[in-house]
Amino acid sequence: MSDQPIYTIDKKHYIDPHLYEEEKSKVMMRTWQFAGHVSQLQNTGDYFTFEIAGQPLFCIKDDKQEIRCFYNVCKHRAHELLKGSGNSKRAANLIICPYHGWAYHYDGTFKAAPNIKVVPNLDTSKLCLTEVRLENFLGFLFVNLDKSTAPMDEWFPEVRKELEDFVPFIHQLKPLKWVEIPESCNWKVSVENYSECYHCSINHKTFSTGVIKPSTYRILPQGYCLRHTTECQNLEKMTYPIDLNSNPNAGNYSSWFLWPLFSFQVYPGNVLNTYHWRIIDVDHIILWRGWYSIDGQPSEVVEKLAVQDRETTVEEDIGLVESVQKGLKSNGYDQGILVVDPTCGVNSEHSIQKLQQWYSEYTQ
Repeated sequence: MSDQPIYTIDKKHYIDPHLYEEEKSKVMMRTWQFAGHVSQLQNTGDYFTFEIAGQPLFCIKDDKQEIRCFYNVCKHRAHELLKGSGNSKRAANLIICPYHGWAYHYDGTFKAAPNIKVVPNLDTSKLCLTEVRLENFLGFLFVNLDKSTAPMDEWFPEVRKELEDFVPFIHQLKPLKWVEIPESCNWKVSVENYSECYHCSINHKTFSTGVIKPSTYRILPQGYCLRHTTECQNLEKMTYPIDLNSNPNAGNYSSWFLWPLFSFQVYPGNVLNTYHWRIIDVDHIILWRGWYSIDGQPSEVVEKLAVQDRETTVEEDIGLVESVQKGLKSNGYDQGILVVDPTCGVNSEHSIQKLQQWYSEYTQ
């Protein structure tokens, strides 16, 4: 443990639009980013579009039932190939650019283009779409724009197995409900708020007196993952039934924050939900809360949890993070001090220290 105070990174990293632009290439384009769920791509030709750090992308299921990801741009004159989500079979089982009709197979290889034969000495093998590194992580699709990066299991060791232990039916899950939460703050402010529970007893009464047992709360790093674990405070006070015999972890809460912008969270009763931070600009984000059920079927328990979560913990956090963002722009603040407890318990900010170490590793 350090014999000197541990300080936060300078406030400029939360409010400077120029540093935010650097983060796009230094952090977002070199880390694993959530794209979507496999259930969005059921059939050959199904696709959905999305963006990472301003880069337009799309995922599609090809003829071999493999899911691929490509930059969403035509090799001819840069028009976007696809919009929104859907199925491209209506275009003769091809991806066809709406600008000049250039066509590509689902595997990204060039197929044809109007009057292309007049172009001399053209090597059409060089007209393939640019593919992006993709991994299916327990049904959740992640991409990385850095082709040289390590696999997710190296970035986030043990997480795959731990999630399967906590949610044995995770491969049967599909999204049931998405909750969209706009926050007027920098993405790091929101992530840091999520990653410590030093503020929980003061601000989250429902969460800290029901879902978690503060004396057992621990946050420990696993690669580029922050693992939160705790026993449940009082199972009798939970607002839904929990069968403790269904699974060894049925009475516990745990979350796995995958740096920089995604978290799996499991409530007592093996209820999976997720956080996904989508960055709008230097001081605006949209936080997507995902709730899941087997085959995406209606679940009164999950739907009530989503409402309770939105009305309590989520609503409470909005006020906190937006107040912090305002404070970061104050001339009365420059750099903060972290309360780092070597026990790594609930009243410690060692997790923020770790987040800022990872951030500095990628931005320096």
